[in-house]
Amino acid sequence: MNSVIESHSEVAAPGPEGADSAHGGLPASEVRSLDRAVAILNAFTRKRNELGVSEIAQLTGLNTSTTHRLLGSLAAHGLVQQASGSRRYALGSHVLRLAYIASGHVNVQEAALPVMRRLRDASDETVGLHLLRADNRRIVVDQVESHKPLRRTYTELGEPIPLHQGAPGKVFLAFLSAEAREAILAGPLEAATDVTPTDVSKLSEELTLIRERGYSLSFGERVADIHTVAVPVANHTGAVIASLSITGPTARMPRERLEALAELGMAAGRELSRYLGYVAPNQATGQATGEASGTAPGGAPGDAP
Repeated sequence: MNSVIESHSEVAAPGPEGADSAHGGLPASEVRSLDRAVAILNAFTRKRNELGVSEIAQLTGLNTSTTHRLLGSLAAHGLVQQASGSRRYALGSHVLRLAYIASGHVNVQEAALPVMRRLRDASDETVGLHLLRADNRRIVVDQVESHKPLRRTYTELGEPIPLHQGAPGKVFLAFLSAEAREAILAGPLEAATDVTPTDVSKLSEELTLIRERGYSLSFGERVADIHTVAVPVANHTGAVIASLSITGPTARMPRERLEALAELGMAAGRELSRYLGYVAPNQATGQATGEASGTAPGGAPGDAP
């Protein structure tokens, strides 16, 4: 353990002239080329799965000659390919291979734990991780508890919970397909407490609001005297597969504090979503470093690219 601490304290040797220390000492010109190549790959989405050189140049902010040169390099490595009988480009087969390798490595629970710890430390409230089951119910799979003596502790780990009960479930319900959502709202909607939402019209309005603002609130809807804010976590397909919650006793969690904590929660949700491969729509069309003014902030998980 001591050797690890000491190794982090060592001063790195200076790199070659023009090197970028933030990118492993690569020359700045190579970093720019790498950034531009990544911008080209990010220009492709499920809806834009084939693009011409001019379209890619427009989306990335690169000039056409630079775009054409980088496409040649990417094609040589199988990362893009020309569509059959066309001068348009699509992602190459090597991308599928890399995606397959990455998908076998990603474990949501392992990936979430450091994010949850940081969120707990920032809020000093219990943070929960919830997953969506195939039968459209949710389960609590992990938690990082508050340090406070009076705190929320999830005791129902692994227990299936209806989606309309509590903030994490309402996140899933809001981002389900319209068909799946309507099937659940058709009922029956059983109440866990006196304030569990069971009025379909009011619940539908709330789900619309959740999609718009990117978080859900619960005031004792699953467990009495417990208030919770929850946010979505999306994977590489844009599907919301998990939810992070910040939860605590009513006395410490009035609406004003929940809404303030929602900002922390959404930042954590975006961080975890990026790790799981999610790319926000306007990040996918972000322009390349060196020939653009910048990249707009990403959209909420659930808005698939």
